[in-house]
Amino acid sequence: MQDGEATQESTDEAGLAPDKLAPDKPAADTPPGAADPLTLAQEEAAQFKDKLLRTLADFDNFRKRTRREVDDARRAGRDQLLKELLPVFDNLERAVEHALRGASGDDWKGLGEGISLVVRQLKDTLGRLGIERIEALGQAFDPALHEAIQHLETDDHVPGTVAAEVQAGYREGERLVRPALVVVAKAKAGTDATSGDSPS
Repeated sequence: MQDGEATQESTDEAGLAPDKLAPDKPAADTPPGAADPLTLAQEEAAQFKDKLLRTLADFDNFRKRTRREVDDARRAGRDQLLKELLPVFDNLERAVEHALRGASGDDWKGLGEGISLVVRQLKDTLGRLGIERIEALGQAFDPALHEAIQHLETDDHVPGTVAAEVQAGYREGERLVRPALVVVAKAKAGTDATSGDSPS
């Protein structure tokens, strides 16, 4: 008993009563069941990033669609201009042929040469616009480029080829502006075609 009393007395003398000893420190400051603020911030940042990427993608699609619509409108306007201009060009070519073919004097010949100069200038203008004439005469009939308005029985041309061009066709790159109106050769009755395919 004396030893126990001595221990009690030493504790009291040190001023450290058993109920005054420092309690254990809590394991964590976050209340049980509460979300981690860092995790919440990361999730919110990911959501904002996803929304930003979607917005950028939508804007890029809008920009491409707008550019495509502008290009389509520009081509449509050019096509309309060509449809109005090409008949004038056709008439000029016919006038040149008529004047040169029927020329009997210097005046008629000079007129034909003058109109021919205008035709060449128009061709150059069309070339600068990227418009080129479709080769037709003597070529194999191509329904993608030519429009047959007549079939002609002849031995002068291979069946299935263009024997005559009634109206020139034009294209812009790979895009057809106007098909060429053509007369297509076919074999005479009773004659076997040795080459070429007649259009349907």
